[in-house]
Amino acid sequence: MSTIVRHKQGEVPPLTAAQRAQLRALAGQPDSGIDYSDIPPLTDEFWARAKPNPFFKPTKTQTSVRIDTDVLLWLKREGRGWQKRLNERLRQSMLRERAAIGQGQA
Repeated sequence: MSTIVRHKQGEVPPLTAAQRAQLRALAGQPDSGIDYSDIPPLTDEFWARAKPNPFFKPTKTQTSVRIDTDVLLWLKREGRGWQKRLNERLRQSMLRERAAIGQGQA
């Protein structure tokens, strides 16, 4: 007769002694011992053709922010969706800053 083991969703079962020993052995190996022969190199051409994950959807966090009245009125001038427009503009600014940092300009 077999035993049924149930785990809560998202819960990782504890490692066995053999699994812990295997992880210790792997952790002790130098990086030079890793065989990358079955993984193609990621070239500039690869990254030039890379596209963002179409299934990625950032999580939303509810927060309270104080915004100057004139800025809020400017965002609301087009009606509904002002929070989405605010988020889009903040994201554009964040991405520009990240790109500048990545290019050593910040």
